[in-house]
Amino acid sequence: MLNYNNRQFVSIENTKSGEVSSETYFDYYQEGNVLYGDYSGGEIIKGKIVGIVNPDDTLEFRYNHVNTSNEIRGGTCNSVPRLNTEGKIELHENWQWLDKSQTKGRSIVREV
Repeated sequence: MLNYNNRQFVSIENTKSGEVSSETYFDYYQEGNVLYGDYSGGEIIKGKIVGIVNPDDTLEFRYNHVNTSNEIRGGTCNSVPRLNTEGKIELHENWQWLDKSQTKGRSIVREV
């Protein structure tokens, strides 16, 4: 079973409707099956995530942040981990905004 505690990730790919970029870093923490974390950088001033780690190491979480336009945005995300050739975790994510846009997207974040 993977443990996400004290791991840092950076975005390497994102759908155009997303606000996360290669300047956005995520710090993940895990207690039991509870996942939480912080993120910032690029268009994101301050963000938080909270969710669960499933028995198959996939993640389900909610995210909320304040962007550089001083908007509060948030959504839901499901992530599937894959180990790359360097042994680093890559999270392949399907997400959806839960605010007025309701748009969906895909992204990949890689362990730093």
